[in-house]
Amino acid sequence: MQRQGSIGGSAAIRVRVTGGVLLVAHLALVAWLTLRPLDVPWVTPPNLRPFATIRADLALGRFEAARRVGGGLALLAPLGVLLPMAHGRLRVSPVASLIRTLAVGALVSLGIALLQTGVPGRVVDVDVLLLNTVGVALAHLVIVPAGRSRLRHRAERRDRPAVRQEDPPQGRTPTIPRVGLAPWTDAVPPSSP
Repeated sequence: MQRQGSIGGSAAIRVRVTGGVLLVAHLALVAWLTLRPLDVPWVTPPNLRPFATIRADLALGRFEAARRVGGGLALLAPLGVLLPMAHGRLRVSPVASLIRTLAVGALVSLGIALLQTGVPGRVVDVDVLLLNTVGVALAHLVIVPAGRSRLRHRAERRDRPAVRQEDPPQGRTPTIPRVGLAPWTDAVPPSSP
């Protein structure tokens, strides 16, 4: 049974499987990047004050700030596209889709931050959690509504019956004259005396 609002047939399965495989691959890459131990001589204390690290990055100059802030935005940004892709629905409320994707993105970022507490050389930074979540939101807002709209239009064109071109007129249709039938009567003709 097909879910309401989902992509139809084998295309839905391909989209969901592709989204799921890419999602798992991306999460494996993120885990490898963020959960490896670092060999550093000293570690900064954890940052639990929002925007403190972002302000410090901005003080380093334009290019270094862009690299650091952009890296925080880009780390989990593909989740903004891959989560709806793995879900596979075309007709869904844009607000509900955004909220659901943001919630999962924030939980993944929080999970990474909690796992980093046990990794040598890694510290928890609330600004990274904020940047990751904003990156997920931006990717979702930029790509998903336009992609769903395009896929909906493609599905509607595919499901629309083909317009048949009328045959050119060839004149009047011949008619055959019908011969009327006499009514059946069961009445006996009147007898004469």
